[in-house]
Amino acid sequence: MEKRLYFLLGDVLSNSVVGILAGLATASLVGTGWPMLIGMLVGMAIGMLVSFLGPIVFSPLFGAHEIMLPTMLSSMLAGMLFGMAAAMQSLSMGTIVGIGALLGLGITVCVWISNAMLHGAQQTEH
Repeated sequence: MEKRLYFLLGDVLSNSVVGILAGLATASLVGTGWPMLIGMLVGMAIGMLVSFLGPIVFSPLFGAHEIMLPTMLSSMLAGMLFGMAAAMQSLSMGTIVGIGALLGLGITVCVWISNAMLHGAQQTEH
């Protein structure tokens, strides 16, 4: 993965934006009367749709390889999380934006740690 600040900020931005968009789309569709499992499955499907749009927008700016997997993971997890949460209670836009952004940041950190561990394992093998 690219380690320059521009690309690090691009990873955080892209993951946060798709997490927020998936959360907003899911929360606007899933109502409080829905079963949690159905809300989660619908949220996952919405997250998958949002994950198709994320790389189209962010890949020209930050590179396709570094953007695709983390944005797909962020949007699907955000969709599932907000699908279950929206089935339990109505969510404010501020809550969705805040949690979606934090989820995107968390996914970025997890991907960077996993990548560092993978590259560390590869270097010790040779």
